[in-house]
Amino acid sequence: MWVAVLVATVVAVVVATVALVTVRPWTEEFRHGGLTIAAPPAPVKPFPQLNPAAASAPEPSRQGLAAALAQVATSPDLGNFAGSISDPDTRATLWSADPDKPMIPASTLKVMTTAAALLVLPPDHRLTTRVVAGSAPGEVVLVGAGDPTLTAQADGKGYYPNGPRLSDLVAQVRAAGHPVDTVVVDTSLYSGPTSAAGWDPADIAGGSWAPIEPVMIDGGRLDPLVEYSPRSATPALDAGRRLALELGADPAKVRLGKAAPGAAELAHVDSAQLRDRLRDMMIHSDDVLAETIGREIAAATGGEQSFAGAASATLTALKAAGFDTAGVTQIDNSGLSTDDRVPARLLDRIIAESAASAQPGGADPGGTTPPSVVNTGDAAAVASPLAPLLDYLPVAGGTGSLAVRFVDGGPQRAGAGWVRAKTGTLSVSSALAGYVLDRDGRVMTFALMSNDRPPEASRPALDAVATTLRNCGCS
Repeated sequence: MWVAVLVATVVAVVVATVALVTVRPWTEEFRHGGLTIAAPPAPVKPFPQLNPAAASAPEPSRQGLAAALAQVATSPDLGNFAGSISDPDTRATLWSADPDKPMIPASTLKVMTTAAALLVLPPDHRLTTRVVAGSAPGEVVLVGAGDPTLTAQADGKGYYPNGPRLSDLVAQVRAAGHPVDTVVVDTSLYSGPTSAAGWDPADIAGGSWAPIEPVMIDGGRLDPLVEYSPRSATPALDAGRRLALELGADPAKVRLGKAAPGAAELAHVDSAQLRDRLRDMMIHSDDVLAETIGREIAAATGGEQSFAGAASATLTALKAAGFDTAGVTQIDNSGLSTDDRVPARLLDRIIAESAASAQPGGADPGGTTPPSVVNTGDAAAVASPLAPLLDYLPVAGGTGSLAVRFVDGGPQRAGAGWVRAKTGTLSVSSALAGYVLDRDGRVMTFALMSNDRPPEASRPALDAVATTLRNCGCS
């Protein structure tokens, strides 16, 4: 009732006012307020572009950098600390603290996995998951190829962008006219245990990992679209059960087995390209992707597709490229193991070689990575094949595992948008490995590793060191 009264009153006032006031256009000066509404601004056309760091930017000095880092790099919140900072253009180490000391790397170990993958695999490499005819009538075999990104989402949009669709396998099997009453799952591609020493089984329910098997749906997530959803303890069998359900077979009859040699293929789907899976692995620090990509590295170099085989293949690829792997104890390819040990020197050197400027003609002056020829316009230049790694690193305050860091009101906010780094976090370890453009326009790479302090203390301390590098005009 009161609404009707209010409306009636307003109408009466307006009618009365019209008789006394000549209404002027709304864009003119207001009659009583002296206010003017400005005309809309002219459209602005954006010109997005990426420019290289200026070659003339002054090189930071060791003395200037040491002075800038004197307080933040000695914070007690860093605990047992090691670090290395380099100039990728000169390959010079500008600052270090126990750079050779083996440290628990946590997920910064994925920098090594990515580097090894870029060194031995083509960027467009794909994995093919197949369904073949079984050895008994009505039987089909789902053959795992190492791809955990298959999705059963009805719209085909699962956790992983461009992941292959279970519905495509189903459609192809049906089109083949092969009757199905039993699904067998072949996981024989991988050997050895499905988890590594130093992994906490509680992290399956916590959403960090699923047992490493060569076929999964959405990385074994029980809630396919949630990053840290609880995971399945039997991801390969779960994939087989979902396939059986979609084909009208009995999920209760799904079992592990092996495809017969030369079995007729009924269906296949391909993974996204390696370059896309590496990006997803690094941006979101996906442990399952890291372990399966590690096994791709092993397969490409003739190794066993197991934890030991993947770790050995990764180190072999890095050694062959000239990197000093002394002091490394590698248990897995994700950094989940508390038994992993990596010196800061190695991580910094990998990032530095990734960021090194392309050299016209000739070989890489550092001699640490095999050259690849890229077209720079006037002449060919030799650049590191590791250069794509830089684009896989999260952006401080912007993407992936760094999205929620460097964003509070403190001094670390100055690093937002400028620091790009791979994070590493365990209950006993925090680390950052990446690069930053300093105030003078010079690129610096870094590896910062803290052990024996809780992440809630060590991560802000690491961010403070990285922000200091951004603020540094240390020439």
